[in-house]
Amino acid sequence: MASLQKLAVDLRQKKQEAAKLRKKAENQLREARSAQRRSASGLNSIERKIESGKEDAAGVSGVLTQKTSQLESINRLIAAARERLDREKDDASQTEQEIEFVDSPDEKQHAQSRLRTMGEHVKELESEIRSRQKTAKKISEEISKYSEIKSKISSKIQRQAKSRPALRDTLKSSHKSIEKFAKELEKRTKSEESAKKAFGKINSKLQEILAKKRKTAANKAAVKRKAAKKPRTTKKSKPTRKPKPAKAARKPKPKPAKAARKPKPKPAKAARKPKPKPAKA
Repeated sequence: MASLQKLAVDLRQKKQEAAKLRKKAENQLREARSAQRRSASGLNSIERKIESGKEDAAGVSGVLTQKTSQLESINRLIAAARERLDREKDDASQTEQEIEFVDSPDEKQHAQSRLRTMGEHVKELESEIRSRQKTAKKISEEISKYSEIKSKISSKIQRQAKSRPALRDTLKSSHKSIEKFAKELEKRTKSEESAKKAFGKINSKLQEILAKKRKTAANKAAVKRKAAKKPRTTKKSKPTRKPKPAKAARKPKPKPAKAARKPKPKPAKAARKPKPKPAKA
């Protein structure tokens, strides 16, 4: 009994230890799977961000191309307006010189009219140049802004691309850890099941023995209680028994005649010798 109890205690400890190791393997497997999910999620997130960044960069590049084309076109218009302005100024200067040498009033009046028209053209061209310069300046600022945005997007894409190898390595190591801890968990689970079965068998036997002992003890206690309930001073009158019916007389069986025994001869007694009497003094 004592050895069985000791064996049960040892098996219980082994079962508890196997359960601890199994829980430890479960936690390790759970952590490895969580790391794998985080790595996969992080990698997918980075891939999406890189693709989104590339799309944004492509959009910004399109805007930059458009703005650059606009700026080049405006600069060409400004250059053409300056050329016309220079010609108008040259013509106006020449007309002014001609007015000084014209004697005819009609010719002088006609030259002065042309000079006024040239002056108006000069003002229009100067206003056009100023307006186009303002537009060009605004577009240049927009180009600088979009160029900065594109640079930031490119830098962000490069940083994200650099983090991909580390996440891929983590993903691979997590996959290996999952395989390792899955095997470990399977092994620990089998060990725990084996320990449970062994403990269950021994515990069942022990419980059977204890149940028998409890039953025996209960029976003994019941007998003692019954004995204690009987009164000791007064004797109970015995119940009167009913007279048994008389049995029919049996006929005596004839006994077989015994053979006559021959008398055994008695052994003859030895004659006693008379004891000598002591002589008187």
